Amino acid sequence: MAPLSEESRRAVQRLREYKGPPTAWASMPLSRKAAVLILLFADPKGDLRVVITMRAATLSSYSGQAALPGGKAEEGEEAFHTARREAAEEIGLAPLGTELPAPFRIEHLCEMPTNLAKTELVVRPCVAFVHSHDPESGLDASVADKLLPVLDAREVAAVFSAPFKNFLYSEDLPSQDNLPGRPKQWYKGMWTDWHQSRWRMHNFFVPVTNQIVAKPKKTEGQKQAADHLESLERYRVFGMTARILVDASRYAYAQEPTFEHNSHFGDEDMIGRLRRIGRLGEYRKSDDELTKEDLAKAASL
Repeated sequence: MAPLSEESRRAVQRLREYKGPPTAWASMPLSRKAAVLILLFADPKGDLRVVITMRAATLSSYSGQAALPGGKAEEGEEAFHTARREAAEEIGLAPLGTELPAPFRIEHLCEMPTNLAKTELVVRPCVAFVHSHDPESGLDASVADKLLPVLDAREVAAVFSAPFKNFLYSEDLPSQDNLPGRPKQWYKGMWTDWHQSRWRMHNFFVPVTNQIVAKPKKTEGQKQAADHLESLERYRVFGMTARILVDASRYAYAQEPTFEHNSHFGDEDMIGRLRRIGRLGEYRKSDDELTKEDLAKAASL
């Protein structure tokens, strides 16, 4: 088992020590609360990687898109409880209160500022690190494959991983082996209008031909999605998931991205403003979606 690189060790320690701003998550109505798990492990070189899923094509929201393991909160749950429960259901990660096979364990590092989804959910990113009982050690990728993915085909079409630090760069990091295509295929970005301001939309294209990609057993409902993924050399990670990964890596590595980006972390301010104008209330409809008018009214406060 390879030890963590010095850079990875410092990144994990920064995340351990992170103290975020006050969050609206705990006081939100249950119908609005969700959490995702930023699950880190170290590759044989000691570099950090993050676990990502491709959502099943049959899901009602964000079907077929890349996402972090997670979902809606249940009564009485704190954010880490939600993120771990959902990860257990989606990818088979040992649930909270259950030990991983010796000598491995999951360390909860921190919670990042809450993000606002278009569907009017507030999403709390929770960062965790899988390692042996020696927190300076990494987790060999073949072991990680045995410990992590036991996939629910109703929710997940595939599980893969990405180099965590690469979410700060506009090209593939050169430390990776056997990358498909050209390094510049890693990133594309554009500015759009969201939250009544200019908003950077990140698109990352993660190589998957140089790693183990876990997939559930094919069923009739999953056949088309699985076949589509098998033809891809890179999986696209974009939207809120990409933004969460950019922000987490910015803090972990104490470094700003080489591409243009929004400077603030999370959406705590906008969430507070929307609540003040009566949005994000207890009763949530399945088709709830924020409009430009809602955001303009909140931004004017």
